[in-house]
Amino acid sequence: MKKIGILGGVGWASTVDYYRAIAEGAGRHFAQRGYGSPLPVPPMTIESVTQAKTRALRGTAGDEASWAAFDAVFRAALLNLEGAGCDFGIIASNTPHARLHAIRQGVSMPILSIFDATADATATTGASRALVLGTSVTMQATNYADRLAADGITANDRLPDDHIAQMQAMIDDEFYGGASANARTKLLEFCNRHATAGTAILLACTELPLAFPDHLDDPVFEADGHLFVNSSAAHVTAALKKALAN
Repeated sequence: MKKIGILGGVGWASTVDYYRAIAEGAGRHFAQRGYGSPLPVPPMTIESVTQAKTRALRGTAGDEASWAAFDAVFRAALLNLEGAGCDFGIIASNTPHARLHAIRQGVSMPILSIFDATADATATTGASRALVLGTSVTMQATNYADRLAADGITANDRLPDDHIAQMQAMIDDEFYGGASANARTKLLEFCNRHATAGTAILLACTELPLAFPDHLDDPVFEADGHLFVNSSAAHVTAALKKALAN
C-alpha cells in the first residue's frame, strides 16, 4: 500500500473524518477480499496547520503576491509530508486547492486534487448544472467551474457577494468543530434559495457533508429533495484507489 500524507486542520473536524473514512474504506476493501481482523489500513501521516493562522493569511482574489504567506504555510506542510516518506498527498480542505498551482511549487510528491475527484463524481450524476457551495475563496474562484466545464457541466454563476458572505458565516458559525444542531436546516434553506431542479449541489467545503451523517462516505447522494456531491467522500475514494492500487 502507498503511504498517504494528509494536510489537515482546515478545519480539524473534517480532518478527523478523512482519517476515519480512509481507515474504514480500506477495512471494507480488505474484508471483501477475505482478510481477517485487524484489517489493513494504509500508512498515513497527518500534518495539521492552524486554521486561525491560515485564515488571517488569506490574500485578495487576483493579487498573486498577496497570497505568498498563505501559500508558504501549506507548501511547508506538504514538504514535511514529503519528508515523512509519503507517496502522495491530499489536502483535506477545498479552500487551499484554489492556490494549489502555487502551493505545490517545489513539492515533488504528487498531490491528489479535490477538484478532479469531485468533478468526476459530479459527472456520474448526469446533471448538466452544478451549484458550488463553500468558503468565500472557493465560491469566488473559477476552479470548479473550469474543471466541470471539461465534462460539459455548467457551474453556478458567481452568487452576489452578500450571499457568499452568508455561506462563509454559516461555515464559521455552524460547522466549525462539526455540524451544529442547526447546520443542516440553515444549509438546506440556502440550497432551496439557489438550487434549481436537477442541479447537482457540490458540498465544496469539507465540513458541509458533516450535516448529513448518514452519507459521509457517499460521493453522491440524495437528501431532502436535493442531489448532493460530497467533496470529502469523492476525495477519500480517489485517495483509497491510489493507495490500494498494485
